[in-house]
Amino acid sequence: MSERKPIESWLTDMDGVLIHEGVPIPGADAFIKKLRESGRPFLVLTNNSIYTARDLHARLQRMGLDVPVENIWTSALATAKFLDDQRPGGTAYVIGEAGLTTALHDIGYVLTDHEPDYVVLGETRTYSFEAMTKAVRLIKGGARFIATNPDETGPSTEGPLPATGAVAALITKATGKQPYFAGKPNPLMMRTGLNAIGAHSETSAMIGDRMDTDVLAGLEAGMQTFLVLTGLTTPEEIERYPYRPSKIVDSIADLVDRI
Repeated sequence: MSERKPIESWLTDMDGVLIHEGVPIPGADAFIKKLRESGRPFLVLTNNSIYTARDLHARLQRMGLDVPVENIWTSALATAKFLDDQRPGGTAYVIGEAGLTTALHDIGYVLTDHEPDYVVLGETRTYSFEAMTKAVRLIKGGARFIATNPDETGPSTEGPLPATGAVAALITKATGKQPYFAGKPNPLMMRTGLNAIGAHSETSAMIGDRMDTDVLAGLEAGMQTFLVLTGLTTPEEIERYPYRPSKIVDSIADLVDRI
């Protein structure tokens, strides 16, 4: 096999890699600081579509992590980019929060429940039976079904929460229609992110804490992959997957010297 080219650009997941339940993971501040000083292109990614990039910038800054707005890439932004490419100036019925609705407004989409081109499902903490019923009826009426990410659960201080993938499964059961997921592990999210910072997959690396989303997406996008053990995946679980990351490290702190 040929040697991999040196890493010139970095993509990193947020939850489980840089922060855990609202607290920075040791080494995250040094990693971001060194990235910024190096001038290398980088992105912080999240499958969570609740917050805008501006919201996340402010939240990370309060934790001591100074990530510019333009270096944050969410599944909501990836979804909006996909829809803008597929059907510019379209219409959508949206179940989600400001991160998703703002992204769609910014590409010129009209949000409506009257014969929309798409039903777009994102993360929210206030899923309503009425909204899901409307989504089911619109999809049955011909609207195309899009979802920001396939994660079935999300973290909270009290334990796991039902997430977009779980609600998508409910709508699929009621309609017989599978959604198109724009977020990880879809390599589309990585490729659009790389394009946004002018980077190339063969000289880029993806850092994540999940084998089934971060590592898989990075691998399918043609990048080197680093798995950290500060999030959801345990060393025992790694062996169950038919693919492996390029390298396994204890935490983001172990990658500071790689920049």
